Amino acid sequence: MLGDRISKVLKEAEYPKTWPYTADDFSRLDESNDSRFYSQPRLVYHIDDFAVRALTKFYRQHFVPLADILDVCSSWVSHYPDDYKARFVAGIGLNEVELSKNNRLDEYHVIDLQENPNFPYPSERFDIVTMVVSVDYLTQPLQVFREIGRVLRPKGMAYISFSNRCFPTKAVSVWLSSNDLQRVYIVGSFFHYTAMFSAPTAYDLSPNWGITDPLYMVTASKLPNVNPT
Repeated sequence: MLGDRISKVLKEAEYPKTWPYTADDFSRLDESNDSRFYSQPRLVYHIDDFAVRALTKFYRQHFVPLADILDVCSSWVSHYPDDYKARFVAGIGLNEVELSKNNRLDEYHVIDLQENPNFPYPSERFDIVTMVVSVDYLTQPLQVFREIGRVLRPKGMAYISFSNRCFPTKAVSVWLSSNDLQRVYIVGSFFHYTAMFSAPTAYDLSPNWGITDPLYMVTASKLPNVNPT
């Protein structure tokens, strides 16, 4: 278990003054339309049961009661605790069949964020934004993270979880060429360059490191007095 090394990545992080990534960093082996790639529903977990339970446990420990939640890159399940009561839950995803089977969603929108990285919600609509094992696919991450900041209320929380499992032909180049510690830094940098969030925090949630799927979480809170436009 990487444990302390994961948390130290962002505690000790130093970022270049300007966005350090190039277009090539977000290129993919398969540049075909994502809506077509994900057209067939996949009603399966994309991390193993141990990682799923670790994620749900983390949500139980950190979600504020009766929150308005947006699940970005949502699917047929959001992994929220069964006994957690939200005020409202919305989802954005690529496959309507999957989204329609997610019983935690009060509403959903089918949107390809690679083509249109804009959320169909007003500014400061949500208390929490989640994204599960999908950040590695974003080709326009800065725009998506700015949208996360825009729709969050001041001091609202973003929870970005990821593993080392992915569809390698659809994951972006910079992700495939990085190790787990570097990936934590990358996600932290996405928050940093929005200038909309507090310093991000990283957690190693891996339940049985080296045996079952690793799981990492990077969180950040929306700064007060940020212009949401």
